[in-house]
Amino acid sequence: MEVQVQEHDSAIREIVPEKLTVEQIATGFGFTEGPVWCGDYLLFSDIPRNRIICLRMFSDGPEVTTYRRPSGNSNGLTLDRSGRLITCESSTRRITRTEVDGSVSVLAERYNSKRINNPNDVVVKSDGSIYFTDPFTPFSESASPKELSFNGVYRIAADGELVLVVDDITMPNGLAFSPDESVLYINDTRERTISAYDVNEDGSVGNGSIFIKMESEEPGAPDGMKVDEEGNVYCTGPGGIWVMEPGGKCLGVIPLPEMPSNFAWGDADWKTLYVTARTSVYCLRLSAIGVAPYKIVRFPFS
Repeated sequence: MEVQVQEHDSAIREIVPEKLTVEQIATGFGFTEGPVWCGDYLLFSDIPRNRIICLRMFSDGPEVTTYRRPSGNSNGLTLDRSGRLITCESSTRRITRTEVDGSVSVLAERYNSKRINNPNDVVVKSDGSIYFTDPFTPFSESASPKELSFNGVYRIAADGELVLVVDDITMPNGLAFSPDESVLYINDTRERTISAYDVNEDGSVGNGSIFIKMESEEPGAPDGMKVDEEGNVYCTGPGGIWVMEPGGKCLGVIPLPEMPSNFAWGDADWKTLYVTARTSVYCLRLSAIGVAPYKIVRFPFS
């Protein structure tokens, strides 16, 4: 179906085609999240149904199979620099990695001997370190009481050390690096803001400031977030996917048939957005080129 972009600045036309088509490629899920492009297929989470799904596109239609069940009610997914799957597990309250042999390793589950809250979204830096947001949600509450007094953002260093990098965001959710990794963007679902932090050489962050407040009467709040090669920031939010220039100005909003939760760049040219939206997955083609933050390699199904 063709959709009409909410244009806030004419520069959006350099990113979004004048006639934008959004295609529903799969539906019938519980709540989709955490998509990651793996070369010629998409992995994403179906949180309430406790599984990670593999979606492949063929000429005669999509093929949907289960990659992993149970998944720990997985949410955010990404690949590390070796192409291994990194998973935010909600109900088990941990970050895991799928190894080359298909086994699963736990990378983080406690901070200062206390259980982390509810890993939500995750990104990998070029040095191999892993950053993830850790709010507290009903998935973690149903498992056991909250042990930490804050909702944090963490870094797993290359040597495995878990380091707290931000502890003053009300409800940290999506996160993304600028193309040169000098800035880490973190959004706050409850406050409807995106903040930008300077990334220091040692992997710590500082000088945080509000990048944009996503003010709108439309339903929705900041969630999944990505960047393109020009440094434009994309974030799901009120009314659809917001597209913002590096200075923080919103250029426009891309509406979807269902409220989007997250998205991933994909296809060979990295110009396709694969969008998870409630019960479905959609795709749309843009003129911008997404940042490919990892090496695409083959890894086995468990």
